[in-house]
Amino acid sequence: MVIQYYCIWKMILMALGKSENEDEAQKEDLKLAEQEQELPAEVEEKRKKGILKPGYTTGTSATAATKAALSALIIGRTVDSITVSLPKGESVKLKVAWTKIEGSNSYTSAVVKNAGDDPDITHGAEICSTVSFINLADKIIIDGDKGVGRVTKPGLGLEIGKAAINPTPIKMIEQAVREVASEQLKDHGVKVAISVPNGEELAKKTDNPRLGIIGGISILGTTGIVLPYSTASFAASIRQSLDVAVAMNTDIVVLTTGGRSEDFAKELFGKSLPDHSFIQMGDFAGYAIKQCVNKKIHKAIIAAFVGKLTKMAMGIKQTHVRGSHVSMEFMAKVAAECNSSSSVVEEIRKANTARHVSEIINKNSISGFFDMICKKVYEQMCEHSKAELQVEVIMFEFDGNVCGKYAKN
Repeated sequence: MVIQYYCIWKMILMALGKSENEDEAQKEDLKLAEQEQELPAEVEEKRKKGILKPGYTTGTSATAATKAALSALIIGRTVDSITVSLPKGESVKLKVAWTKIEGSNSYTSAVVKNAGDDPDITHGAEICSTVSFINLADKIIIDGDKGVGRVTKPGLGLEIGKAAINPTPIKMIEQAVREVASEQLKDHGVKVAISVPNGEELAKKTDNPRLGIIGGISILGTTGIVLPYSTASFAASIRQSLDVAVAMNTDIVVLTTGGRSEDFAKELFGKSLPDHSFIQMGDFAGYAIKQCVNKKIHKAIIAAFVGKLTKMAMGIKQTHVRGSHVSMEFMAKVAAECNSSSSVVEEIRKANTARHVSEIINKNSISGFFDMICKKVYEQMCEHSKAELQVEVIMFEFDGNVCGKYAKN
């Protein structure tokens, strides 16, 4: 029986165009991302204890709102909660925030997105669904309305011009409609319009604009559940950003660790690189570099500040560093390599932060220190890329000026 299941799984992988080796490679890449991820101490403690609260995706919320509105349309009364089926067969009950009549043939319901302990920008947002019957038997039309973005660039696996509602939420909504309106669908169709009242403002705080999703947020989810601080979700976001860059024929990307480093990088490169070339990788430098190789990117430029770059320079193999402060001992050794005096090296050993070290370096006019950190980052990233990718490293001061850089000539 075990052999039979193994063979079936192997056939499924082949049908999806995946070899077992590719599947294993993806797992190894995710392990790398897990090693790189840094979480606040209190979050790490909660995760170790298994007490981080999960939440629900925008797709689950949209499905619940659709089912509530359709139930009200059919039975003529509102419901306070609704049960929806998740992709893997489980079911969950969600509260319905409100339901209102839009006309004789239309109802709208709203569900408040609950992301649990995940720092999701859409947590607390109203996800709404307006449903109505149409004169097309057994037809289900699902579209986005106000606050749901529209796709304008390739590489997302969604049709250009369509609403940014991913395939899994589409299937969940269709299933919900069929569960509620099986009888009505014999003679009518159902039109579903998903909206998010403040979606356009929320989208500005997401990657949607750079991905070419304009006018609102995306309706997402593959399992229906939000796992707090999911490495897989962050990793998927990096891959998606790279997919858009590749689809737009971009072969140079700029990998930054956050909004400030990205803003400074955009100032540095001006209009020489398009917006979708800039990708926020967070802590996942090694993972992002490996994905650049996988997707045949020609060159990756890593741009960040001294603290993040020093951690990259130290390498994730030094697992005792993960989740802790930058090693002052490491920075002291780099200073020694740059011919610093013993007194400066000792001062660095006693420093509080990487920023404090940079102040010591500047005060004592230590030449080449920041370039040396960049060089060590380069060496670490070349190991991840197996020298199949051009890598350049840029360090910014906190005012946006470049204080260090390294690239192989």
